[in-house]
Amino acid sequence: MMRARRAGKTRHPARALLRQRGLTLIELMVSITIMLIVLAALIALFLNVNNTQREMVKVNRQIESGRLSVFVLENEITHAGFWENYMPEFDDLTVSGVPTKVPTGNAPDPCLPYSAVNWTEDYKRSLLDMPVQAYDAVPASCAGLLTNKKANTDVLVVRHAETCIAGTPNCEADTLGKLYFQSSFCGTQKPSDFDLTTAGFATMMSKNCTTPSPKRRFISDIYYVRDYAETVGDGIPTLARSRFDLSSTGLAQQPPVPLIEGVEGFRVELGLDTLSKTGAAVNYTQAIAWADAAVRSSPTNRGDGSPDGNFVHCSTALPCTADQLINVVAVKLYVVARSTEISPGHTDTRTYNLGSATLGPFNDHYKRHAFTTAIRMTNVTGRRETP
Repeated sequence: MMRARRAGKTRHPARALLRQRGLTLIELMVSITIMLIVLAALIALFLNVNNTQREMVKVNRQIESGRLSVFVLENEITHAGFWENYMPEFDDLTVSGVPTKVPTGNAPDPCLPYSAVNWTEDYKRSLLDMPVQAYDAVPASCAGLLTNKKANTDVLVVRHAETCIAGTPNCEADTLGKLYFQSSFCGTQKPSDFDLTTAGFATMMSKNCTTPSPKRRFISDIYYVRDYAETVGDGIPTLARSRFDLSSTGLAQQPPVPLIEGVEGFRVELGLDTLSKTGAAVNYTQAIAWADAAVRSSPTNRGDGSPDGNFVHCSTALPCTADQLINVVAVKLYVVARSTEISPGHTDTRTYNLGSATLGPFNDHYKRHAFTTAIRMTNVTGRRETP
């Protein structure tokens, strides 16, 4: 009996040691709690990094949209008024008398379809002499074309000849029925002579005065901001462009195509060359008056290529006239780019300066950025600058 009890006592500590291996319930709960805290911290860090990355992507896209829109418009305006060898009579400093071909009255209709009846020589000349037009509302003739224009944005019209010659490599093929521009290089013809038509092109001569000069496609682009991108009601403000071209219905401005999404604000102001180097007013009802008749380097009643005074905004209340538009030498653009997605936790309470106007505050959850640039119309200013 004594041996049995001793044997039992020797086995009991071993069983106790076996029971103490592993974790207690309290230790297990503490471990799980610590793991959950660490996991929650990691998840929060991941979500913060992910949200920050998404916001950076939104901001980068928004800024890229603004920069791209400014680049496209700047490139277009830089080419405005490029008519190869053509020069308006009122800008030709070799004309001794009073210029007779000076557009007056109303500006040309930007959406007038081409026809031999409506597109008279004077009307065609006005298109060349006023390569830039601006509006704060859609012109009546464009109402069925430029639809869903976003409120408080402008419409910009830019015209020029194509920079490449029709039918040459890397240029559009010479297409029957399209509208082409042709100027003269022949010394016996005037710099103000031109052809803007769909057929013929046998009048304007090259330098040898025997072969016709090359022809270039006529470009007329209308830019505006509409309140949707691809589908009406999608809520994405988009810079769109309508281009003059040939379709099954004839030669006219074509339905606009979306260019850059996220452009919400668009304002255009024009710089007018209304003073000469001497400070006298530009006057085309008079022959050129030279500061020095012997040298003929500084006309006192013609422009000098620099904008004078404040830039002008063309509005419905005060539309820009032909007298103003023939003297446009610079364009200021104001663009507001908006993110296409909302940013939770962000409220846009800022105002955006667009020259003589402001936008905002919008008090919504979209991020925005404003861009401003001034473009010199080199094709106009180049012929007005004198030594």
